Amino acid sequence: MELNYLNSIRKQFEYYKHLGEQTFDQLEEKDLFWKFNEESNSIAIIVNLLQGNMKSRWTDFLISDGEKEWRNRDLEFEPIISSKEELLKKWNEAWECLFLALNSINKENFNTEVYIRNQGHTVMEAINHQFAHYSYHIGQIVYVARMIKGDTWKSLSIPKGKSSNYNVEKFSKEKRPEHFSDEILDKKGPIENRLDLINLTFKNGKNS
Repeated sequence: MELNYLNSIRKQFEYYKHLGEQTFDQLEEKDLFWKFNEESNSIAIIVNLLQGNMKSRWTDFLISDGEKEWRNRDLEFEPIISSKEELLKKWNEAWECLFLALNSINKENFNTEVYIRNQGHTVMEAINHQFAHYSYHIGQIVYVARMIKGDTWKSLSIPKGKSSNYNVEKFSKEKRPEHFSDEILDKKGPIENRLDLINLTFKNGKNS
């Protein structure tokens, strides 16, 4: 059960990392610093927050409190990041820290108690807590990017008006055990592009 959980949650982290990167690919450097208003966070600030949280939570994950003494959370809201290159460097460093920690968890240490601000968690609780937090922030990144791009945005999920085609493609396959992210992570591209290929296949009569 522990290994199945770890495999599943790793794929879900990879999926949300992928969503973030598919978003960055659609943006110009200036877009990363756009804010809806003065009280809003830019994408660059959200990434800075994510990096600060990830480095703090996942460094020495099983043996030290997740809120490190060296973390300065308030500073993470400041415009620290100044370029797309710097943003991607912080992004990749943060995810590397996370995946290294996940890879260190096994059956023998799965029952370790993990502390965050002196609150004890099971390993599963601590991981799920972080997963929910990161998916929340990556959703913010995607939403801000959609506002910036408007009608030039390439959908990262099933685009409007294409649900039927997507369902036809999915239900044309036999039932099978498969994680929802497998196909997405294997193909590494916006789902809109893959649906265009599905449409072409059906138009050419190759759906038999």
